[in-house]
Parts: sequence; structure tokens; C-alpha cells
Amino acid sequence: MDFLMFFLKLAEWLVYQLLANSCYRAAMKVKNHGFFLLRNHPSHKSPHHQLPLFPSFTKCCLNKDQETLVSDIQNSLLLNSRSFFSYFMLVAFEGGSILRAFFLLLSYPLLLVLDHESGLRLMIFITFCGLKLKDMKNVGRAVLPKFYLENLNLQVYNLFASANSYGIRVLIFTRVPRVMVEGFCKEYLSVDDVMGTELHSIGGYFSGFVSSSGVLVKHKAVKEWFGNDRKPDIGVGSCRLHDQLLISQCKEGYVVSKEEGKRSARTIMPREKYPKPLVFHDGRLAFFPTPLETLCMFLWFPLGVLLSIIRLCVGIFLPYHMSRIVGGLTGVNITIQGCDYSWENKNKQTGVLFVCTHRTLLDPVFLTMTIAKPLTAVTYSLSKMSEMISPIKTVRLTRDRKQDGDTMHELLSEGDLVVCPEGTTCREPYLLRFSSLFAELTDEIVPVAMNTHVTMFYGTTASGLKCLDPIFFLMNPRPGYHVQVLGKLAKELTCGAGGKSSHEVANYIQKKLADTLGFECTNLTRKDKYLMLAGNQGIVEDHGKSKRIPF
Repeated sequence: MDFLMFFLKLAEWLVYQLLANSCYRAAMKVKNHGFFLLRNHPSHKSPHHQLPLFPSFTKCCLNKDQETLVSDIQNSLLLNSRSFFSYFMLVAFEGGSILRAFFLLLSYPLLLVLDHESGLRLMIFITFCGLKLKDMKNVGRAVLPKFYLENLNLQVYNLFASANSYGIRVLIFTRVPRVMVEGFCKEYLSVDDVMGTELHSIGGYFSGFVSSSGVLVKHKAVKEWFGNDRKPDIGVGSCRLHDQLLISQCKEGYVVSKEEGKRSARTIMPREKYPKPLVFHDGRLAFFPTPLETLCMFLWFPLGVLLSIIRLCVGIFLPYHMSRIVGGLTGVNITIQGCDYSWENKNKQTGVLFVCTHRTLLDPVFLTMTIAKPLTAVTYSLSKMSEMISPIKTVRLTRDRKQDGDTMHELLSEGDLVVCPEGTTCREPYLLRFSSLFAELTDEIVPVAMNTHVTMFYGTTASGLKCLDPIFFLMNPRPGYHVQVLGKLAKELTCGAGGKSSHEVANYIQKKLADTLGFECTNLTRKDKYLMLAGNQGIVEDHGKSKRIPF
């Protein structure tokens, strides 16, 4: 009986909220509509009826006498960020689970009718209830920066960069949970401090509720921060009421208009102008999860799993030529260039060593399908599942240089071999430093430029279940693989006949592959990737022994 009464009261509250908010919004729209009709009427053109407006932020002139600039990341720094739903969805999906993300999507219709604070509290509860603090830290470090950078307002960022160059302190005041934006603001935007809504936690887990201080009220937080005797020199915000109250606390106020906050050629930040190069990022979602696109993803998910299994079976059981054709019929787009077989070794005394860029675990498989010849792939570590479903022979290496060299030399005497000297995958248009071991083994070297294209899911991860990497890649509606087999390395450029050092050969091939793909060479390594994305060196302890995390 008590349970039934609870549900009746809950239903009564929901109906009240829906009707009350809907009626209130409708009344406000009518009121505003009538107000603007009066303002546009010729008899109401008096200046007394004009609302005071702050000038555009493009008219802001900075100087060394100014000390502080305050703003909000929402509606100002980020484009089209009136709702932060998409960023909450990223946290729910990448830090939580697909079930948590599904519940957040189901709540979206309710968010449309709730007021801003109630909607924010609901998103916080669904996204953070039971979420580990360390999982949020990983998402904030490895997932969110990519999407923040892609939606960063170039013009507003330039103002922030100018403020930093003048030594002006930049402060962020936002209603968004601080843990979602602080890391990005400080690391990429050089913001001095971030004040946001604080979340309650218990024993390493978020409770899903805000702290006792409640949702941050920006203009009140500014007053508390600066006190009654001081004011910020510059305030930048949107035309919304909360931002108008924020910048009204400043000596000079500037606004980012609706047009200036939309995506356009002037406001989108190109990759080359990022505050820091985006070389590594993690997470499965390859798209910005707006409500509509998230709905499409969930509708596609069951079909995607089925399609992924079919594509796996095609690659495992069908002959190479046929699997390429049938795979194309299922939507896998394979682009092949330069496969003229001029690299084939005529004397057959040793096999050919294919040196590939490393985009996913499927690189050797797609190369095998391209040249229609069986290859052996060497890996530093591979999940048991990936080994079981692999249609080609895989051999584990130990990271002991001498032992691995002997193993690869023996495999080359048996046939052709494929190696990815980067040692780990990279999603962005960069090549990691090449290990030089392969150059010492043979002069029969063929560089292969490989790249992938996905629209929904990434087929790599640094902190998730790596056994699912091939599944997620093949779940994309139309995954793409570009395979370009370059000519065999000239003898005068090898270690044996050419007398080059192994490092010279490795660097030359890295540069050649980067130029072919339009990528940029780096000196970053596998260790750098895992330190950034997972907070470790890619090693876990297993009964006292160091064990490398599969890449």
C-alpha cells in the first residue's frame, strides 16, 4: 500500500511539474511576444523602452592595467552550448555504461519542460550517481578535451589568449559541474581558476547530488570571490539572463551574441590553431552525441552488433578475394592503392617485411586481404579473443630486443611478415616514433600507409575492453580502410646494402609514410600515450610480474 501511495505521489508531482512549467513557459512566450510587438510599434520607439545592451566582445580592448577577466565556458567559449546535454552524455557513456547513457537519453523529454536548474540536477543525478571519481577523472583527461576543442569558439579563445599574454588572470564561473570542465580549462586554455557546481561524493563514488552549496549562481559567486570592495575588470558572457547578471558585476561587460556563438567559418577552430596538439584521446564515441544523433546510435546498436558479427565471419571464413568483395557489400569501404606486386621477393630466400602505420588491431588483416597472400603479424600483446578470431597467424613479442629480433628473423625465413613499429595505435593524423628493430632484420622492406575512417564508434581504446576493439570498428555503418602499398625500399637506404643505421631507416620510413598520408611525425611513444590517457605506463601487475596492457 505504501509502495502504491509513493507512485501516486510521484505521478502527481510529475504532472504538476509538466503542467506548471508548460503553462509558465507559454505565458512567458505570450508576454514576450506582446512586449516585442509593442516595442516595434511606431508609438513605442522611445529610448526608455530599449533594453540596455553590452557591446560585442570583438570590441574589447585589453591592456596591461587590467587584472582579471571572468567568463563562462557554456554559451561563451563553446559553440552551440546552450544545453550541456551532449557533454553529460559523453560522461555517462564513456565513464559509466551504455545503460546509464540510455537512461539519460530517456530523460531528455523531461529536460525540455523542466526549468534550467531542475534539468541540470536531473542530468547530474543520472550521469553521476554511483560513478567512480577516478572514472570521471579519466573521462575529463582523455575524452572530453577532443569535443571541447572541436566546439571551441575561435574568436573568444583569441580574446582569452590575448588576456594571458597581457598577464590578465582568467577565471571561469559556470553552473556546469566543476569536474567536467576544470581539467580542460586549466590545461588547454591556461585558465587560472574554475568555479563550478560542486558534486557530493562518498568513498570514491559520486552520490548523484550537488554539494550543500547547491548549483552555482554565477553573479553571487563572483561577488563572493572578489568581495564587496573589488570588481573584475572584464566580463564576457552570452545574452542570457544568468550571463547578463554575471557581466554586470564587472567594470566592463561584453557579450557573445547568438550569431557569434554559432558554428561558422569565423568561429570554428581549425586543428592547426588548437592551444595544444590533440595527438591522443580515448573513448568509443566518434561523434558528438546530440540527442538526435544519440537516438540514432541506440537504434543502430542492435543492427550494428549483428552486422559486426557477419563482417567478422566474412573475414575469417571466406578466401581473401571473396572476403574483400563480400565485405564491400556489407558496407566496409576498402580503398587500395599501389598494390602492383613489384615488391615480391623473387629469390624466396627470405620473406618481405611490411612496415605499416598502426590505426587499429585489424591493420594486418586488411593488408592480407589487400595483397591476397597469407601474412604473419607480430604484436607485443593481444587479447585472447582477438587471437581466437584473427584470420591470420599472430606471434607475441616480449619487448626483449634480442629475443624479439631472433623471433622475427626466424619468421621472415618462413614467409612474409607484417609489423607496426609505432607499438600502439593513434587515431589522429600523427605518427608516433618508430622502433628501429625491424630495420636490422632484412633489406626487403615495404612501407604500407594505412588509415581508417569511422563515423560512430572508434575501434581502439586505452582504458576499455580491448577485446571489443574489432567489434566496435565493424559496428560502424560504413567503416573505411585506406591501404596504400608503397614501393620496396631502395637498397641504398637499408642497413645491409646501404650501410645506413637502423634509426636512419626507421626515421626515413616514418617520414615517407607521414608524407603519403598527410600526417605529422612525432617523437611520442606508447608510454606517452598511456601516461596521458590511462595515467600509467601501459603496465599492470600480475602476481608480481609486469604485464603489458594490450594495445
